Amino acid sequence: MPSLVRPVISAGRLARTAQPVLPVDAELELRPWALGDAAAVVAAYADPGIQRWHARRVNDEAEARGLIEGWRLVWAEESGAAWAVAARGNGQVLGRMSLRELSLDEGRAEIGYWTLPAARGRRVAPRALDAVAAWAFETAGFHRLRLLHSMENPASCQVAERCGFEAEGVERSSVQHEDGWHDMHLHARINTLMA
Repeated sequence: MPSLVRPVISAGRLARTAQPVLPVDAELELRPWALGDAAAVVAAYADPGIQRWHARRVNDEAEARGLIEGWRLVWAEESGAAWAVAARGNGQVLGRMSLRELSLDEGRAEIGYWTLPAARGRRVAPRALDAVAAWAFETAGFHRLRLLHSMENPASCQVAERCGFEAEGVERSSVQHEDGWHDMHLHARINTLMA
């Protein structure tokens, strides 16, 4: 069935190029995940704070490498993009920033992220979120980015608000965590360059 509107982002636009390294600032960059990051992924998913909001565990480096391979594959499939939030210079992993549930036709994606305990309290998440949103809007051409977090996670709410993601509402009983179903706070940011 023919569409009455043109795709916001044409199919193949992302996959035609290598996933970029995104500079954040003098201290941070977003880079594609490498298999050598497996130990950092195991450590991240062993953290109770990450498990609390992501409801996952990674048992060993082999499993982490499989996860990393999946994160790398979504770029070529144009179904997502996952970056390691890393220290510039030494490449130390401080967190993860991702776009998921991509709809290129509609120019939409959902943001997901976490930070390791050592990176918390240093504004790593908002700095990385600002960088990925700038890339998504200015370079890739997305129209709308959404961000969901548990209503019980005020730190994620502060990150979203600090980065201009306006609160739009609550998805009741939307995501299951280890302690049961959580209401999720929905935030979104619109590409004002396209208005």
